[in-house]
Amino acid sequence: ILDTAIVDRGRNVLSCSRDGTARLWDCGKSACLGVIADCGSPVNGIAVGTAESSLNLGTPETAPSEREIGTEGKILLLAREDKKLQGVGLQSRQPVFLFVGSDAFNCCTFLSSTYILAGTQDGNIYQLDVRNTNAPIQVIHRSGAPVLSLLPYRDGFIASQGDGTCFIIQQDLDYVLDLTEADCDPVYKVASWEKQIYTCCRDGIVRRYQLSDL
Repeated sequence: ILDTAIVDRGRNVLSCSRDGTARLWDCGKSACLGVIADCGSPVNGIAVGTAESSLNLGTPETAPSEREIGTEGKILLLAREDKKLQGVGLQSRQPVFLFVGSDAFNCCTFLSSTYILAGTQDGNIYQLDVRNTNAPIQVIHRSGAPVLSLLPYRDGFIASQGDGTCFIIQQDLDYVLDLTEADCDPVYKVASWEKQIYTCCRDGIVRRYQLSDL
């Protein structure tokens, strides 16, 4: 299992795996409620969010289980090893879009119900509009190191990369705040709580950053 996501208030959770599947789980019964997608390629990262109202998520082929809570109107993003970013209707299990990138996708996240981000092994961060994924809104490339983590933050996002880089980009792209620059050890994951940002790194250290104003 390479990544997990919590649905709504946590009665259900999602997992993705090297076996190419994304699965929905019932926490109360420790049981699998179904395979949401079977990609035939490892799924490195997932994210779940509320879909933009005009987006057609499809309809379920069979009635959802009564143990399935909070899946309606949600879309699941799959960051796939085969260079594809896929959107799937969480309740319907139907494909919504498929975007082909420059390299394996490692991570993905929602900026809003309309805009999403996904990071690749060759250092590209794609911003897409879920209503039209034919072409990205923009591609951000600061180094060729793998993008390992993406986190929405304030009016922008935080990204970390395999060369130790960790930075905050504000939505207008005019302002970039570097927490760390390239120093070899990968920063695997970023988490935030109010004005504090936590990073975990291959050197075994969890770092905390206190942000005053952004």
